[in-house]
Amino acid sequence: MSESEVERYRRNLQDERDGASLYAALAAAESDPVRKDLFTQLSQAEAEHAQVWHAKLAALGIRDPAYAPSLRTRLLMRLARRFGPRFVLPSIAAAEFADRDKYAGQADAAALSSEERGHAAVVQAAAAGTGGKGVAGSEIARAERWHRGGSGNDLRAAVLGANDGLVSNFCLVMGVAGAGTGGREILLTGLAGLAAGACSMALGEWLSVTNARELAETQIAREREEIEQTPEAEQKELALIFQAKGIDRADAQRIAAELMRDKDVALDTLAREELGIDPAERGGSPWRAAITSFALFAAGAICPVLPFLWSGGTTAIGISIALSAVALAGIGFVTSLFSGRTPLYSALRQVLIGCAAAAVTYGAGMLFGVSVS
Repeated sequence: MSESEVERYRRNLQDERDGASLYAALAAAESDPVRKDLFTQLSQAEAEHAQVWHAKLAALGIRDPAYAPSLRTRLLMRLARRFGPRFVLPSIAAAEFADRDKYAGQADAAALSSEERGHAAVVQAAAAGTGGKGVAGSEIARAERWHRGGSGNDLRAAVLGANDGLVSNFCLVMGVAGAGTGGREILLTGLAGLAAGACSMALGEWLSVTNARELAETQIAREREEIEQTPEAEQKELALIFQAKGIDRADAQRIAAELMRDKDVALDTLAREELGIDPAERGGSPWRAAITSFALFAAGAICPVLPFLWSGGTTAIGISIALSAVALAGIGFVTSLFSGRTPLYSALRQVLIGCAAAAVTYGAGMLFGVSVS
């Protein structure tokens, strides 16, 4: 056995003991009986994981190292005792999510890997949960099969896509105009910038969504395999997830047992709650995303170019600036819908930033145009 393997066993043992201590502290500080029981179960699960690594070290004749909680664990435990579990749960959930695949590359920890991902989902649900006030277990069970996990960011993505096209092409057109180039050349440059930027955005979006779909399919296939091979462990994960949402232990276990009778429903629920994936969408359509991205970027990029279709010289430049400023104000107005700022503030900020960027490129165009000529 190499020294690096022994060190890995010790590191894993320390991590699991830290987790057991931390969840025990959360259980001790929690007043709600449902959540107290949830944290107790998580602490016991982490303690069982710790025993795995303790046994491996013992088999090598290595004495059990004295346990002392890490500095981070001691700090979180102290904060939980002082301010309550809800104060530290977001930090714990983020850490659990980051470490959910920490055993994925360890062949001797395959049995623990699925449970760690389940713990991450449970803690995230607990961090985002309402404490179960006014929510019946049967309602959650019914909702799990049918709800769709849209991000709610479609409007935001559309606005930002159009903004990218508008600002980048506005700056490009002003840069070329600053160099003293003729109207025909500015038009060709603007159209080329529109085509190049839109194609780049579309390709990037296609690749992004395609990769996301492939990853989602791989994760769902692995979850389906785990349901087939370890149904008891997956049912326990479901029960913990429901309990994290505020359902008492008995109801959570009953709901999980009902869902596990239909493996497709169980897979759908685990994919949503544990993996954060909508099995019906699996990241969406790459072609739809690419076409949408192309169209949005082009819609913004055409604004500063349009005046050069029928005019030229300073008149076209002035109209281009005015049209782009109006478009920037419109984008700023829409961003106020999800930024919380007032429409006037958002519109003025967008116009000022966009026009300032265009002024910089116009000045650069003048400088380079003079030096080249």
